[in-house]
Amino acid sequence: MRYTAKKIGTLLLTLVLVSLFVFFAFSLLSGDAAERMLGTEATPERLAALRAELGLDKPMLARYVDWLVALVGGDMGVSYQYRLPVARLIAERLRPTLTLTLFAFALIVLVSIPVGVVTAKYAGGWLDRIVTVLGQLLMSVPPFFTGILFTYVFGLLLRLFVPGAFPAWADGAGAYLGYLFFPALAIALPRIAMTVRLLRGCILEEAQRDYVRTSMARGRSRGDILYRHVLKNTLVPLVTFLAMTVAELVAGSVIIEQVFSIPGLGRLLISAISNRDAPVVQAVVTLVAFWVVVCNLAGDLLGRRIDPRLRYSEEGRA
Repeated sequence: MRYTAKKIGTLLLTLVLVSLFVFFAFSLLSGDAAERMLGTEATPERLAALRAELGLDKPMLARYVDWLVALVGGDMGVSYQYRLPVARLIAERLRPTLTLTLFAFALIVLVSIPVGVVTAKYAGGWLDRIVTVLGQLLMSVPPFFTGILFTYVFGLLLRLFVPGAFPAWADGAGAYLGYLFFPALAIALPRIAMTVRLLRGCILEEAQRDYVRTSMARGRSRGDILYRHVLKNTLVPLVTFLAMTVAELVAGSVIIEQVFSIPGLGRLLISAISNRDAPVVQAVVTLVAFWVVVCNLAGDLLGRRIDPRLRYSEEGRA
């Protein structure tokens, strides 16, 4: 319980520090949002009135405190660009990003775990060597390049989807998920390669333990030991890594959404940065940071749940 409370405290502190950094960095680099909003109609009087309306006439620290207090109360502010509540804008863009993230994560789990187990079971064989070379290639290619390649090959040449024509959910789940398949795959491929490499290494390391040699000496088959014991003992690093993967997939979707013209949080963030829409930038970045730290916390707690030795070790240090 003490460990969980400590982790939650660290989570809250991380969120405050991230929001503080984003607020001050964007305030220093963004220029005058009022001038951008008024454009050619800007006059000293209108600029002063708009700055007062937006709260830009206050000191930076006072603006941050006001924003943080409002955020804790559930108010993300109003977009400078759209003149709409930021919470509403985020809610409208959240479904594509979450669907893309979960789709990519499902591909990672469904592909990497079986491949990782097979390559470990037949380590040193021709299949293992092919997967190793392919994995190195996939890890070296950035997802945005893979996304551009998929757009050209599967969109323009094979016409499996229409680039830029993202369907609405009302058009049907099949069309919606079908369009998201290729961006999800582009994000997932490097993480699949990393997960296969991690799982293979963990299985081979665990296979060298004394209990494995003892079980084999007693006549148990290698496959039985692998599936009944070795895999179970590799769950902690695997779960932790997958939790980090979920966190990173949201950040990875920002660029992929630009490549495939998906109206998610990524496109909203890029548009807000371009238009100096500080409330939207601060809210989206803080939300992504919240997702990252919560996923990491969940992975940590799941690891302790799976392996009680981690709990006992922590209690012993306390």
